Amino acid sequence: MGRQDVKPPQVMEPAGEQRQAKAEWGGISKHESPWYPSLAALAALVLWLLLPERFTLPGAYSWIVPVLEGCLLVPLILTRLMAGYRGGSIPRVLSICLIALINIANLISLVELLQHLLNHGKISGQSLLLSAAFIWVTNVIVFALWYWELDRGGPYLRRTVRHRQPDFLFPQMSSPYCAPEDWNPDFIDYFYVSFTNATAFSPTDTMPLTNWAKLLMTVQSFASLVTVGLVAARAVNILK
Repeated sequence: MGRQDVKPPQVMEPAGEQRQAKAEWGGISKHESPWYPSLAALAALVLWLLLPERFTLPGAYSWIVPVLEGCLLVPLILTRLMAGYRGGSIPRVLSICLIALINIANLISLVELLQHLLNHGKISGQSLLLSAAFIWVTNVIVFALWYWELDRGGPYLRRTVRHRQPDFLFPQMSSPYCAPEDWNPDFIDYFYVSFTNATAFSPTDTMPLTNWAKLLMTVQSFASLVTVGLVAARAVNILK
């Protein structure tokens, strides 16, 4: 028998690590679409515009929030739609500034609403309920955006091998057989986390792991409790 060349066995990487490694260099893994979070930010702006003027900024300053949000949202969408998008500090700063602006605007509306109630201002029960609903929905949207943008370093890093430790424990992470091998949370997952936290005033199926995640969920639960509890009680009295 002649001598045969024996090739050393090849070490195969797990499929999940291969996908993650390719994702880091812009491989087969597709980045999350920016449309869902962008539409959510746009919805928050529409809800702000639908609020009565007494619960927003004074007339001379009412244009500030829509203009600033537009100036942040448009370049953010265009940047993340680029074929060569690989994350970056500038889009991330724009995104955080946009979310912070929506959060501050909604906080102003909530404070104005509570001040109006404490001072026994005249307002119809229907108008009060609608305003409280707009503020509550915006609260859900803005915290969904916070969770989406901050978890594991952001929507881009989450799909690479460079992401830091998870900030939220999703059921798919503790029971991986219930999801595809390369599963990653997207905006809808974070919106669900925000919605359930705002309705139950506590985490449901997704647990916060880091301090900032716990603090954010606490703040959201408190704001939701104040909005639902005090405003609903006042609205019932008015309707009677």
